[in-house]
Amino acid sequence: MKKILSILTVGCALTLSSCEDWLDKYPLAQMSPETFFSNENELQAFSNTFYTIFPGDGLYNEGYDNIVKNEIAAEMRDGRTIPASGGGWTWTDLRKFNTLLEYSGNCKDTDVRNRYDAVARFFRAYFYFEKVKRFGDVPWYAKLGSADPELKRPRDSREFVMQRMIEDIDFAIRYLPTKHDLYRITKWTALALKSRFCLFEGTFRKYHGIDGYEHDWKWYLEQAADAAEEFITNSGYSLYTATGPATSYRDLFASENAQSVEVILARDYNSALGVFHNANFYTISASYGKPGMTRKIVDSYLMADGSRFTDKAGWETMEFKQQCSNRDPRLAQTIRTPGYTRIGSTTKLAPDLANSITGYHVVKFVTGTAQDAYNKSFNDLPIFRSAEVYLNFAEAKAELGTLTPEDIALTVDIVRDRVGMPALDMAAANNNPDPLMASYYPNVNSGANKGVILEIRRERTVELPCEGLRQWDMLRWKEGAQLVPSSNGLDGFLGCYFPSLGEYDMNGDGKMDLCLWSGTKPATTCDAMLEIGEGKDAQLTDGTSGYIVCFRGRTYKWEEGRDYLWPIPTDQRVATGGALSQNPGYEDGLSF
Repeated sequence: MKKILSILTVGCALTLSSCEDWLDKYPLAQMSPETFFSNENELQAFSNTFYTIFPGDGLYNEGYDNIVKNEIAAEMRDGRTIPASGGGWTWTDLRKFNTLLEYSGNCKDTDVRNRYDAVARFFRAYFYFEKVKRFGDVPWYAKLGSADPELKRPRDSREFVMQRMIEDIDFAIRYLPTKHDLYRITKWTALALKSRFCLFEGTFRKYHGIDGYEHDWKWYLEQAADAAEEFITNSGYSLYTATGPATSYRDLFASENAQSVEVILARDYNSALGVFHNANFYTISASYGKPGMTRKIVDSYLMADGSRFTDKAGWETMEFKQQCSNRDPRLAQTIRTPGYTRIGSTTKLAPDLANSITGYHVVKFVTGTAQDAYNKSFNDLPIFRSAEVYLNFAEAKAELGTLTPEDIALTVDIVRDRVGMPALDMAAANNNPDPLMASYYPNVNSGANKGVILEIRRERTVELPCEGLRQWDMLRWKEGAQLVPSSNGLDGFLGCYFPSLGEYDMNGDGKMDLCLWSGTKPATTCDAMLEIGEGKDAQLTDGTSGYIVCFRGRTYKWEEGRDYLWPIPTDQRVATGGALSQNPGYEDGLSF
């Protein structure tokens, strides 16, 4: 049974309204902060509102170079544009965290006060991580008031902000409880967050050539590795394997209640409380998402024996059935492949090209048919899980050049073993780096560790899709240009390959179930028909043959010297009298 009241579904009873204006001040009219926060109940009630900062459906509906939908992200379509206001430059949540920290001294129980200060400092670190990812240098506000002169201060360096984040997260690690809790943060959530943001910062500095600060990229990667190692050694978490290699990965994301053996923190969805998301409908409604994995990512999955798919003769023009045969089992648990059945059903279903823009029909987070209606899914959405921490550790050590085969055995190999994939051979990877991975990540240098770095990136790609991490991975690796088709030599995003128009057996049951046609609509017994041609539902790269191509002929924009950061909105620059500087490459026409 789920908790009747979950903090990630129901806000606290202490509802405090706020606007989204310039650093809105919480209206504390309903309470006196000088007397509130005096006991655990009050601290907990106030801090329950913090949990709404975590992502919801943005997890499963991400879309960049790995997943495309019925519309591409504005940043990829139009490039970065300077907003008049908003644009992610909002600080309302920070005011909540700082309010608790300012008044928690009203509670005279030191242990309780430290625990809830730890909660607030965890969330402040999480909040600032989101800001640093997006804007780089940002002002550090330890206290916010509507008349505070600090509101007009300039941006602090990312080094200053990251060091304050380290202080906050280390406090959280020290004082948060160690007991596992799916819906509340713990010491283990804090270690997972530290491993995530230190890995981000270390690799961002390494690949973007940022130096001159007291702490270099290596220091941050060492922090990431240490946090991940403490988690792996002491947390008691492992991976969910209960239903076997063929379904455990699928079931991890389709579970009504998050699998607590692996999931460190989840967002709770609950049918009894009427709290739903849209994962099922998102994948089966032609008018909603139409998500499809790209050919680029499908080609990244290894063969089931650990060999490279792209080493097979003719891999570029393999039809769907052959392409999906004997692959890493995570492929068949992430998209519809031949033999796919819905949970609770034995009916084989083909990928639905009317509902999947590339033909690689995404099914991660999809449950049984009872939840197919609009906004009726209620399986929990993981926010932190142990597999990511394992991969954070391996990547940090690989980038540092200190990764050992023993490290791989404790991390990457465990992740692979869940689905029955063989171990990663570090020496073989370094002796023969994968040319395909190297083309996807051209900024990985030709050092002795290149091959294993590429393999760990492959592992993140196939283990963590639709979990809100892909865009940030590509940006920290300085591979933003690879998000945009025109930058990597393509004209649009590619999907399944078809050698000609005609009928195809897509689900492997021996019956033709998809008919591709152009011109005169043919008679067919296929369940699905797709018209091919310019201006039609789908196009093929060579007209009547080739790859399905999405968003062909678009003008894509990526400015390498600019687009790794977002611009500061103009109203904030004006409000601070120019104290807030603009990010490099953006011309907002303001002078002070």
